[in-house]
Amino acid sequence: MHVAPARGTAVQDHVALAEIELCGDLIIAASTAREDRLSPDRIDEVLKLAEERFLEEHGADADE
Repeated sequence: MHVAPARGTAVQDHVALAEIELCGDLIIAASTAREDRLSPDRIDEVLKLAEERFLEEHGADADE
């Protein structure tokens, strides 16, 4: 069996990584919620906070 050697050409899709992080934030919020479902207002709050954190971390480069 031939396995290709690992290369140092890792490609990151920053949009996909941001979306995965947003999903994680929603999962955490849902797991700590007292109600069965997150309200639309709570979802908006979680996503807004995550967006603000992302922009703080990535600054103006986030639009590229």
